[in-house]
Amino acid sequence: MNTTKRRDIPRFNTPIVETHCHLDYLEADALGEVLDAAFEAGIERIVTISVSADNLDTVRDIADSHDAIWCTQGIHPHEADSWTTDLGQRVTEGSQHARVVAIGEIGLDYFYEHADRNAQLNAFDAQLDLAAQQDLPVVIHTREADYDTRSVLANHSDTLARKGVIHSFTSSLSLAEYCLSEGFMLGFNGITTFRNADNVREVVDATPVERIVLETDAPYLTPVPYRGRPNAPCYLPFIAEKLAEIKALPVEEMLSHARDNSHRLFF
Repeated sequence: MNTTKRRDIPRFNTPIVETHCHLDYLEADALGEVLDAAFEAGIERIVTISVSADNLDTVRDIADSHDAIWCTQGIHPHEADSWTTDLGQRVTEGSQHARVVAIGEIGLDYFYEHADRNAQLNAFDAQLDLAAQQDLPVVIHTREADYDTRSVLANHSDTLARKGVIHSFTSSLSLAEYCLSEGFMLGFNGITTFRNADNVREVVDATPVERIVLETDAPYLTPVPYRGRPNAPCYLPFIAEKLAEIKALPVEEMLSHARDNSHRLFF
């Protein structure tokens, strides 16, 4: 990260929660600098996300390294072919760690289809069961899989006492309305600033401010004006500004709602 650019990031009074990023995807020696930049930009808490058997332990170690970092445990749909009973036991055991706040990133991805669809459905279903058993919220990834996502959630929503968040929401308005009706939150990131993302801004506009959380999905999906660079939690103020613009709210009010929502969801 180029620290000379930090002064260009707007700073607000309300602390910000980063609900979804991948700190373990950064170079190890860059983590301290990224955290410094995040705290300078007003980020108070960060949730770093598990995606595979390879980083279940890693994200817990990162969360243990700093009081401001929490983590999740779960297997991404891209990794669903690796799902086994033994792996499920590892996720279950890891989810009992004090710094774990959710089961995720779980779900369905029919855009890339890096894993067989039946394997994705099986892993998604099993991890929703696990979340209900552990009384944890879920962090859900869904892409080009609206029908099956809704169908699977319909089988589990009643047992998920703490619901969860559909992260990086880019799906249809109808899926958004269903998820909101079931008590889930929606996570929005730098995509909201992209020129060709009118569909996402439409969903933001339709989402009650009490159901919105902020995320970067760093190091991906860097918001304008830094699109093209690696993303980082310190860029969350740009996302907050865009969401406030869409919702016709002062930025501080938008941030206050997002912070309250994030704390209610995870902490």
